[in-house]
Amino acid sequence: MNTQRKPTKLWIAAALLLVAGMAQADAVSVAVAANFSGPMKRINAEFEKTSGHKVALSFGSTGKFYAQVKAGAPFEVLLAADDETPGKMAQEGLAVKGSRFTYAIGKLVLWSAKEAIVDGNGDILKRGRFEHLAVANPKLAPYGAAGVQTLQALGVYDAIAPKLVQGENIAQTYQFIATGNALLGFIALSQVIGGDGKAKSGSAWIVPEKYYTPIRQDAVLLAKGKDNTAAVELLKFLKTSDAARIIQSYGYGLPK
Repeated sequence: MNTQRKPTKLWIAAALLLVAGMAQADAVSVAVAANFSGPMKRINAEFEKTSGHKVALSFGSTGKFYAQVKAGAPFEVLLAADDETPGKMAQEGLAVKGSRFTYAIGKLVLWSAKEAIVDGNGDILKRGRFEHLAVANPKLAPYGAAGVQTLQALGVYDAIAPKLVQGENIAQTYQFIATGNALLGFIALSQVIGGDGKAKSGSAWIVPEKYYTPIRQDAVLLAKGKDNTAAVELLKFLKTSDAARIIQSYGYGLPK
């Protein structure tokens, strides 16, 4: 007599659902602007948990990602630090037309890792009593361009230009300031606030938006990801209230 139990219908159904979920799970390669690394890591954790998909994140400057995609890099989604690059990529056939949208509006901050260095009005820029000021490469990083625009708007660019130290991207610029290689510099507000709403130690001036072109950060589905379910679903997830809550917790604005 066979004493082995036969699997119940419920067990079989559960197994079939598990197999189906595994079959539908996919992977996606995402290029992310360096300023958005903190919130994207948290968003990705939520997305992977709820979707079952796997995401490979790469962080860097938007300008470099554009060059890499043009050279054939296998990225499938781009989260840029501007709105011009995704639009240009769609026109050039590097991205899917109609897939672009603004996922965050960045804010610029002048920050020093030391207390009582940066005042609440940014007057230190007019006094110029510092040796180095860090800024991301304005040709590659929108936050770097915003920093230069701020200096120009304040009428101090020519005086400060010899003191500028350029980072390859906003993450490297932050490191210049955090390690003391530059006393202060322009970075993204998200790098100062973190995700808990608490500001990091040091001193800072949130630059009024009137001094620089609005930093509208757009996401776009790249041509290599047009048939990737995970890529499409990740972009949808970025529009959810769960993602919006994380984005705002890092000091970003949201499109109206």
